[in-house]
Amino acid sequence: MAVPNSNTVPALDQEGRSRDRKNATALRPQAQTQTIGRPRGILKPYHTAGEFRHAQIAPPVQLQDVVQHFWIVEWNVRSGARALGETLPHPNVHIVFDRHEARVAGIQSGRFTRSLEGRGAVFGIKFKAGEFRPFLKRSVSTLRNRSVPLESVYGDTARALPSQVLARADDQYKIETVSRFLIEHLPPEDCNAQRAACIVREIEFNRDILSVEHLLERTKMNKRSLQRLFCEYVGVGPKWVINRYRLHEALERLSFGAPADWTGLAHELGYFDQSHFIRDFKSIVGRSPADYARNCPAPDRQEQER
Repeated sequence: MAVPNSNTVPALDQEGRSRDRKNATALRPQAQTQTIGRPRGILKPYHTAGEFRHAQIAPPVQLQDVVQHFWIVEWNVRSGARALGETLPHPNVHIVFDRHEARVAGIQSGRFTRSLEGRGAVFGIKFKAGEFRPFLKRSVSTLRNRSVPLESVYGDTARALPSQVLARADDQYKIETVSRFLIEHLPPEDCNAQRAACIVREIEFNRDILSVEHLLERTKMNKRSLQRLFCEYVGVGPKWVINRYRLHEALERLSFGAPADWTGLAHELGYFDQSHFIRDFKSIVGRSPADYARNCPAPDRQEQER
């Protein structure tokens, strides 16, 4: 599906975009082991049931245009206990290595829930929004609310990759193994993928974008072209992305103490009224904002200072 180009979307930094994209001999371990930020969109704290680790690690330079980060979740739940992990969806495609298999997971419309027992680990690759379309070679919307085996995208060359990645426990080995594979399979650069990634990033970090109309003003695109770009490359519409990131914003605020002015928060996040915000929040999170805030554990001082 062809998507009209536009020279008036937010500027893209083209410098060095092609440099070393397929140089598989220089993976820059210092970049691979760089832990970045803390996970966003986690709904249910589960540390009281055992030991847990959730790390986000930056990709090597050759993959920085397409991969947002690698992520690792490890758990050791006490005998007889069970932990429930819940996260809000992001507008990103993931490759997930779990239990000796790998699957390509599309965007989930609702929250993701998983019950954790005993000891285990999952390793994943989070692609930048829009940047998986050149790998997939079809509309990313075809992956919405579903996952497919890795080899259905990369062919038989990917069949042995899960056992190779999961053969050892150390993070560095996993990252080097998948990085070499992805670098060998890098598709040609796609200006529309870059454009979609840039617009989604603008939505994520520009809190003034509260509606599709605001986004149209920023990008100078017409509504139909924007919708087509998002359907093909992101997998969901721009309104969905805006709403989800504003809900992420709400979660961040509630995690550090409930605001006294619910109406003010609703308006700040682009909702017409408080009831609309509460209804939307509850439909995705599974509880009202007030109930979520009451049940959040008190954040530690280190988290507040980040």
